[in-house]
Amino acid sequence: MESVQAIKQRFGIIGNDPKLNRAIEKAIQVAPTDISILVTGESGVGKESIPKIIHQLSHRKHGKYIAVNCGAIPEGTIDSELFGHEKGAFTGATQTRSGYFEVADGGTIFLDEVGELPLTTQVRLLRVLENGEFIKVGSSKVQKTDVRIVAATNVNMFEAIKKERFREDLYYRLSTIEINLPALRERKEDIHLLFRKFASDFALKYKMPTIKLTDEAVQLLLRYRWNGNIRQLRNVAEQISVLEHNRTISANTLQTYLPTGAGQNLPAIIKESKSESDFSNEREILYKVLFDMKSDLNDLKKLTMELMKSGNASEVQKDNESLIQKIYGNDDVSDFEETVDDLSVLAIPEHKEELIDETVTNSDDKYHFAEEIEEEETLSLQDKELELIKKSLERHNGKRKLAAAELGISERTLYRKIKQYDL
Repeated sequence: MESVQAIKQRFGIIGNDPKLNRAIEKAIQVAPTDISILVTGESGVGKESIPKIIHQLSHRKHGKYIAVNCGAIPEGTIDSELFGHEKGAFTGATQTRSGYFEVADGGTIFLDEVGELPLTTQVRLLRVLENGEFIKVGSSKVQKTDVRIVAATNVNMFEAIKKERFREDLYYRLSTIEINLPALRERKEDIHLLFRKFASDFALKYKMPTIKLTDEAVQLLLRYRWNGNIRQLRNVAEQISVLEHNRTISANTLQTYLPTGAGQNLPAIIKESKSESDFSNEREILYKVLFDMKSDLNDLKKLTMELMKSGNASEVQKDNESLIQKIYGNDDVSDFEETVDDLSVLAIPEHKEELIDETVTNSDDKYHFAEEIEEEETLSLQDKELELIKKSLERHNGKRKLAAAELGISERTLYRKIKQYDL
């Protein structure tokens, strides 16, 4: 059995961190077996090195080694890629094709980003792990394969299982042995070693002197968080090697190549809970708008009934001043007076019963009212929303902050609605 140090030299692995050494040691121990392995760790930590070590130290080293990035294959074609398909199985299947599990028979398959597999594919993979059987897409014939599976993921598998995005039985079948690679920020002593190795490699590649860091730059290098891990460190070393004329790199120069805020400006991984929370907030706002609309309609019905009973605009305006202001605005009641003119015809004296088919008598029995006389109102939520936004903006003289507060939405959302409706 080869030593950890010999394996690191053979596969070009840099570093002396105890966690890294332990991960390599586990890979060496399990290599001679056919146990399924799950390699875990953040993106960019070098998970692809572990399955290569396992394959080369196993009895399958003369067989095929195939690495598959599960996250890079479209969901509609991944079953065909992994298990193959028969001619005519789907549009474009002009001939029979062998999948990776058939091609790699007797060898090793590395399934990178296995957490991205669709649930239907996970079922097929579970069958391969349990009894070595698979069926091509479009076929009914069961085929056998003898393949060692090593999988890797940067996904929190327990969280994925909880959200029903990954099968629990498949997780435990894949992770008979789990090998975790530490993040670069947990390997402080290895950071400068790796940087020097990358700087030397790029000096040879681009035929130029090797860059060197000052002591202050080294300290900055060690303090940096490196969210992108080894991949990010390698990219920074390459950028500096190509762009800097002065081959001695100061801390100020190095800082210009590091994203502001210790790497916090890297693309963020948005958790599902946040998006669900945003959806919940939008739903609450929608409910509020609907309830406010219902309240306005009830107020309008109340005012209409008052007008129909009295037909006297000044009397109704005096008794319902706050309600009129709420519906028609604070400054202009011309709309209200026009409504009075339109509704005055609806006040039907008691002796004119021949004008209506069905009547409803109010509590004081002075008038009868037609039960069904109003036009069918629009049920478009978009029209109602537009109407409320217009009314609120007019009421507040175009001041978005006040209008947004009244509508119960953020000023940013109101601004987006204004652009959407071209107000």
